[in-house]
This record gives sequence, C-alpha cells and structure tokens, in this order.
Amino acid sequence: MGLKSVLCAKIEMKANKNVFHDVFTNKPHHVFTMCPLHVQGCQLLEGTFGTVGSKICWTYTLEGKRRSTIDHVKKVLTLKEFEGDLVNKYDNLKITLHIETKGEIDLLCWTMEYERPNENVPELINLLGFIVDMTKAIDDHHVKVK
Repeated sequence: MGLKSVLCAKIEMKANKNVFHDVFTNKPHHVFTMCPLHVQGCQLLEGTFGTVGSKICWTYTLEGKRRSTIDHVKKVLTLKEFEGDLVNKYDNLKITLHIETKGEIDLLCWTMEYERPNENVPELINLLGFIVDMTKAIDDHHVKVK
C-alpha cells in the first residue's frame, strides 16, 4: 500500500458557475480552445460526451512536456486516470470537481486523491497548479465571451 495524499484548491469564479459543469460534462472537447496552452486535445474513445462512463483521452502540457491521459467522467464530475503518464507513478488517482457557494461567491473546488508508492515520488503540486491555471484560463475565456 502506498502513501495516500489529498490536494485541494478553491478558485473564485468570475463567470457563471454552471459554465464549468457544462464544459467538463458536455463539452470537454471545447476545453482546448479555451486554454490551448494547457490542453491541446480531447478525443472521445467510448460513449457519448455528457454521459456517465464515457472515456476521454486528453492531450495536455505539464512541466513543459506533452502528455496524454484518459478520464472517466461522472455527475459530480470525477475524473479517473486509467492510462497515461501519471498512472506509471501514482496509484488510484481521482480528481473531483465541485462548486461551493459562500454568500455571493462561487468557488470552483478541485480535489486530487492519489497514492505515491514511496517518499521519493513527489506530491502532485505541479499538476494542481496546472489545474488551477487551466481553470482561470477557462473562467477568463467565458468572462470575455460575455
């Protein structure tokens, strides 16, 4: 059994909170047009966009390297990696997206859960930073569109 880790980030949104749910659930293939520096492609491998259990292959750049991953999308928007670069180092990677409202402020909340095989394998802080930057780029895109 590995070392269990949980990383979280909460980002205040300027755009409508429903935008993120809609984009990641129904239109993940639009993400790379909103933040092309982060995500370069999204390919549907199985199922239909917007349905639970669909398999999607993302092509993205992290730490200056082009990478690829396959995600499983659920209603509370949970992404699970089945194949790709991160699975070779980390076990049971699960990324969850949900929205919290505090008063008049909507916060986009990302939670990453995973296991490291030993202490020599680094925490996924760079991946969390990537996700935060990607979220801000998508939010900025939607604010500009309005």
